[in-house]
Amino acid sequence: MERYTPNQVAGMLQVSTTTLRRYEDQDLIPAVPRTPSNHRYYEEVHVQAFTTIRVLLQGYDIPVAYEVMRSMKQGQTEQALWLINGQQYEIHLEMKRVEDILAMIRHTDIPNPRNTEWTTPMNIGEAAAIAGVRTSAIRHWEAEGLIRSERNPENGFRMFTLAELRKILLISSLRKTVYYIDNMRSLLSTLDTQDHQEIERTFQVALEKLNTRLMLQCEGIAEVMSYMKLLSVQK
Repeated sequence: MERYTPNQVAGMLQVSTTTLRRYEDQDLIPAVPRTPSNHRYYEEVHVQAFTTIRVLLQGYDIPVAYEVMRSMKQGQTEQALWLINGQQYEIHLEMKRVEDILAMIRHTDIPNPRNTEWTTPMNIGEAAAIAGVRTSAIRHWEAEGLIRSERNPENGFRMFTLAELRKILLISSLRKTVYYIDNMRSLLSTLDTQDHQEIERTFQVALEKLNTRLMLQCEGIAEVMSYMKLLSVQK
């Protein structure tokens, strides 16, 4: 059985030995054996474990990637696979959401995936429910000058028109890919002028990023399956 030193594995994965130790301390890999002189060494299963972690971290949220590794170490294969499946479901929903909002921009119509009844103008709670965000997020966007609300003369509550709802939907859909407030403000300005080419380009970038992440998730699954095979041999 081939043995690898920490430096060898770190070189193979282009990470530091400190990173490998951190994964070990986080209980993400099988128990590490030691030589008679008390030096740690890694075997094929450890190399695959480290490789799996590195690939998972490219396509999955850190807590999920770590929990997948812990579950596999503990022999809870099904739990690990369901965790992966959950992240894939989330990226599918995000893709559908981006496509729906892009269709809205193209056709100047508002999708209603939740079949929520609404009237306009609407209050902040109704707008948040339609967009699938928290009311605090809408207040933050308003404070940043991205959207505007009117005030209900009877009670002073915020009220949003359909035009502002479109902006809220746009922000909620692109907030994970358009990081700069100034960039978002520019996109919203083109929405006001009905010049949607820049917005469509931005959505295409968002879709490409989701496609890339999906590919990385699939690569992660391939490494997980290889790791599971090695773990089963050890039993």
